[in-house]
Amino acid sequence: MNNLERSPLHSLHAGAAMVSSGGKLFVEAYDSDARECGLVDLANLHRVGFRGTQAADYLAGHGFSLPSQPNTAVRQSGGEWIARLSMNEYFLLGALNDGGERLAQLEAGWALSQQTNYCLPRQDSHTCLALFGPRISEIMAKLCGVDLSALAFAPGSVAQTSVARVNGIIVNTGTNDTPCFHLLFDRASAHYLWHVLIDAMQEFDGAPAGIKALPVSPR
Repeated sequence: MNNLERSPLHSLHAGAAMVSSGGKLFVEAYDSDARECGLVDLANLHRVGFRGTQAADYLAGHGFSLPSQPNTAVRQSGGEWIARLSMNEYFLLGALNDGGERLAQLEAGWALSQQTNYCLPRQDSHTCLALFGPRISEIMAKLCGVDLSALAFAPGSVAQTSVARVNGIIVNTGTNDTPCFHLLFDRASAHYLWHVLIDAMQEFDGAPAGIKALPVSPR
């Protein structure tokens, strides 16, 4: 696995069992995996954005189902998620079963044309963490001013907000029975937010976790 792409947080995962998917490394599990709540490093999961008045037509033409309105997200049949950030901008998050390879190919195949549809590379600009567990809205309440409770922030909801003073995107990828948020934010803030979230989880019996522990994953 030495030649596989590593997460910017790989130095924090010493002793964890690793697994490869789509030529990238992910933490599969820790010796003592998460209990009540877990935080999973998904930095290597491929992501990409598209913006423009014809972005919706472009994505639909490639077989994707799109959210009907801004600040909502839709899970794809292949396990990917598409979040609609505005009328004409979309953020795509890959599936773990292929390490996001479908989105990587979509990005590689994009070419500037007469269509008003622009590709926004997100692999190096953003990173991704998954936070799961029954009390994740309480954890996030310590760091974010937006109400992320079950009544206010239903599955499929998207919030563009600040988490511990870092601008980011929160996507509710869970269900009512298995809460899970995917957090997308500036890649340079990965170490900072990882430690902030781990600290915020302590009173809720939370801990780092591997992808094997995800109750609802982008598979």
